[in-house]
Amino acid sequence: MTQKNQQIVLARRPAGAVDERDFRLVETEVPEPAEGQFLVRNLYLSLDPYMRGRMSEEKSYAKPAEVGQVMVGGAVGEVVASRHPKFKPGDKVEGPFGWQLYALSDGKGVRKIEERGIPLSAYLGVLGMPGVTAYIGLLDIGQPKAGETVVVSAASGAVGGVVGQIAKIQGCRAVGIAGGAEKCRLAVEELGFDACVDYKAGHLDEDLRRAAPGGVDVYFDNVGGEITDTVLLRMNAFSRIPLCGLISEYGRPEPRGLRNVRSLLVNRIKLQGFIVSDHLQRWPAALAGTHQVPGDRCGRAAERARRVHRDARRQEPGQAGGQAELRLSGGAPRAHPQAGGCRTATDRAACRRRRVRRTRGGSRAAPRGLPTPATTPIRRGRPSPVPRTCRNRTCRWR
Repeated sequence: MTQKNQQIVLARRPAGAVDERDFRLVETEVPEPAEGQFLVRNLYLSLDPYMRGRMSEEKSYAKPAEVGQVMVGGAVGEVVASRHPKFKPGDKVEGPFGWQLYALSDGKGVRKIEERGIPLSAYLGVLGMPGVTAYIGLLDIGQPKAGETVVVSAASGAVGGVVGQIAKIQGCRAVGIAGGAEKCRLAVEELGFDACVDYKAGHLDEDLRRAAPGGVDVYFDNVGGEITDTVLLRMNAFSRIPLCGLISEYGRPEPRGLRNVRSLLVNRIKLQGFIVSDHLQRWPAALAGTHQVPGDRCGRAAERARRVHRDARRQEPGQAGGQAELRLSGGAPRAHPQAGGCRTATDRAACRRRRVRRTRGGSRAAPRGLPTPATTPIRRGRPSPVPRTCRNRTCRWR
C-alpha cells in the first residue's frame, strides 16, 4: 500500500487549556495486519471532553495517553484488509482506533455496524458512547418521572442533546443550559427542549428560575463549577444529580469545587458520579433504547450543531468539549457532529402546530415510547424506545 498513514500524536501534556502545540501530525507507513488482525481506514473521529483527562498524568479511571503516541479516541471506519475470521474487507466498524487515518485491531472493543441507512457518524453519537451515557445516566441514576423537571448542562452537546430528548419521551419538562444564544436556539428548535438558558447572558439564576419555576427534580451535570452551584440552589427535595462530567474544571490549574454543598444536605439530594464503561451490561439495552433510523434529515441538524460548536470554539480557544475537526489530507477522517435531531425547519413548524392543537393549554405534549429504567425489557409491539422528536405524519422518519 503506497498511501501514508497520518496520525495525531500527543506532543506534550497540556498545562491548563489545550493548545494546538500539544499535538503533532506525523506520517508513517500504513501497517499490514498480522494473523488475527485487520486494518481499518477511519472515516470519522470522535473528540470528546473526557479526552482532556486522558492527556493528564493525574490519577483517573483510565490510563493516561502516552506522550509521543497516537491520541486515544473512538472512530468509525471501514475494514480494508483482514486476517481476522470475524471481519472482512468492506465491513463498517466502530472502535477505539485513535486519531489516525489507518489503524490495526485484533477486534477487542470493536463492534460491527449493520448497514441500515443510518449515517455512520451516528455511531459516535446517539448510537454510540454519548447516547449510552445519556441513557444510563438519566434513566438509571436520574430516574425521571412524568411531570418532573430535568435540567441538563452542556445541552447542545453529544450527551446533553440526547438527555433532553429522553427526558421529553419520559414526559418531563426538559430545560437546557448552554453557552450562547445560538446553542440555546439549537437545543429548543432542533433538539426539542422546552427551554434553554444561556449562562453567558450573565443572569443564570434569574433565567433558570423562570425556565424551571417549580424547581429542579433531576440535574444531569456535564460541567460542574459555577453552573452547578447555581442549579443547586434550585434543586427540589429528594432530587437526583447524575454527575457525568466537569467540563468547566478540565482546563483549570486548580479545581474550583462546589460552594453550595448545603443544598445536598437540606434537600436530601442524591448525587452520583458515573463512568459509562462501568455499565457494560447495560449497553445492549441502552443502544436499543436510543436506536432510530435518522437518515439525511438528522444529518442536517447534526451538521448545524457541529458548526455552532466550531464557531464557539473559535471565539473561545482552548475550551474543552464538543467536536473539533481534524483536517488531514487524502480524504482523511471528519469529525463527528455530536448533536442532531430529525427535523427540517418545515417539519419542526408542522410538529409544533400539531402538538399545540392536540395539547390543552398550548403546551407541548411529550412523545411516548421509552421504557422505565433498568428493569423494563424492550418487547416486540411496543413503541420504539428512542429519542424521537419528530411527530409529523409526513415525515419519512416518523
